[in-house]
Amino acid sequence: MNIRFCSGFTKPGFLLVHFEPPSFFAVRSRSLSDSTYGNLCNHKKRLGLTVQCAIANRRFSSRSVDSPRRERSSRSTSSSGRDRDKDKGRGSQSLYSRPSLLDMNKDKAANRAKVYEFLGGIGIVPDELDGLELPVTADVMKERVEFLHKLGLTIEDINNYPLVLGCSVKKNMVPVLDYLGKLGVRKSTFTEFLRRYPQVLHASVVIDLAPVVKYLQGLDIKPTDVPRVLERYPEVLGFKLEGTMSTSVAYLVGIGVARREIGGVLTRYPEILGMRVARIIKPLVEYLEGLGIPKLAVARLIEKRPHILGFELADTVKPNVQILQDFNVRETCLPSIIAQYPEIIGIDLKPKLETQKKLLCSAIDLNPEDIGSLIERMPQFVSLSESPMLKHIDFLTKCGFSNDQTRKMVVGCPQVLALNLGIMKLSFEYFKKEMRRPLQDLVDFPAFFTYGLESTVKPRHKKIIKKGIKCSLAWMLNCSDDKFEQRMSYDTIDIEEVESDPSSSSFDMSTLMQPEREEPDSDSEYDEEEDDDDEEFA
Repeated sequence: MNIRFCSGFTKPGFLLVHFEPPSFFAVRSRSLSDSTYGNLCNHKKRLGLTVQCAIANRRFSSRSVDSPRRERSSRSTSSSGRDRDKDKGRGSQSLYSRPSLLDMNKDKAANRAKVYEFLGGIGIVPDELDGLELPVTADVMKERVEFLHKLGLTIEDINNYPLVLGCSVKKNMVPVLDYLGKLGVRKSTFTEFLRRYPQVLHASVVIDLAPVVKYLQGLDIKPTDVPRVLERYPEVLGFKLEGTMSTSVAYLVGIGVARREIGGVLTRYPEILGMRVARIIKPLVEYLEGLGIPKLAVARLIEKRPHILGFELADTVKPNVQILQDFNVRETCLPSIIAQYPEIIGIDLKPKLETQKKLLCSAIDLNPEDIGSLIERMPQFVSLSESPMLKHIDFLTKCGFSNDQTRKMVVGCPQVLALNLGIMKLSFEYFKKEMRRPLQDLVDFPAFFTYGLESTVKPRHKKIIKKGIKCSLAWMLNCSDDKFEQRMSYDTIDIEEVESDPSSSSFDMSTLMQPEREEPDSDSEYDEEEDDDDEEFA
């Protein structure tokens, strides 16, 4: 027998012997049962066979003897394991156990009901919010509503687009508004901006907004004008770059709009970027061509007044053309009328013409048939205000003209109803004191008031006096400076050389088709004042 080691116990009379018997030796002790011996044979360790001896009805193993602490630890472990088994048997749940999916859905539904209750309490209809990701608590939703109120949006505005409540203040609203502010969009315009295009709050600055701004700058819109464009037409931020915007610009260039003018055109009327060529722009251009306005002339009109593209063809343009003909405007004069005053096909025309007809029929006994003649000579007449016209009529009356003479002057030169009264007074004083002509000369040529006193009337009158020529006002004034100098070399006056009355419908369409002379670039297209309807002719 080889004795491996021997361990002693504190109790006397007890000795544990750990030995390894030879393979042929059969151990069979009376204190060990057959089953116990079988178990002993099955516990082989790396060091050999472990023999377990039962002494005084107590069993010890070499492992338990090696470390009393392990025994206590194993007891503790087994005890806690039994406690866990008991807990499982009782069906108790741990504090950190995860809730079931059903419980989570119930909690989510309860929270959403509270949010809906809050929204309904302040007047917001949450019907369209089903399926939209909303804040977990009503407090967070309250924060969003209050933020929208600070931007100037009302409950009505939110009800018009309730999906705005799905935007996070920190993740969506603040970044978008900060970006717009840095571009130069004025905070005072935020309210109207969001009312027109609240969808911008859903946008990504990097993915959605910045590319559109870069595209606008690529169309020659000055960086200083970009914020004004966005303020006027915020919907442009939702357009695709290769969609309507690119096709509308390409079509305008194709009909003759100068490429260098595109930036200014879009700055003054950015709504063009949202117009479909086939449905809006092309039909209007072709209709104007059909009236007798060349395509290149239409292009020049768009350069000067791009807002005409916003006139509704079926609802406004065509009816207005018919109304002009109903008021005795000749069809042949329609192209020149539209070319001189394109707004005439886009305004609420019939009430204006009815008002003008009633006023002049009352003030100077105008024949209603003459309204068409006034429009042909000065299309802007339709937009003149009542008070200025009455002041001009009163001035002519005080100058000594009879009612019939005043009516003839108005029909012959409607501009006398819109010229600067101060300049008219100076011209009339010179006519009366220096020229000493009869009033009938002004009745025959009322356009006298349209010529500059210092630049044209005085110099030419002095030459006429020096030459000793007696001529009509039309012969003296209604010609260019070069033509006048030629006339001064004549010994006699050829009455046939008197040009047509400038107050008549003598608009030259070819002048409209001439390219605009390039002017120094201004800092912004918005530095230029828009033409007023009630303009006063100097």
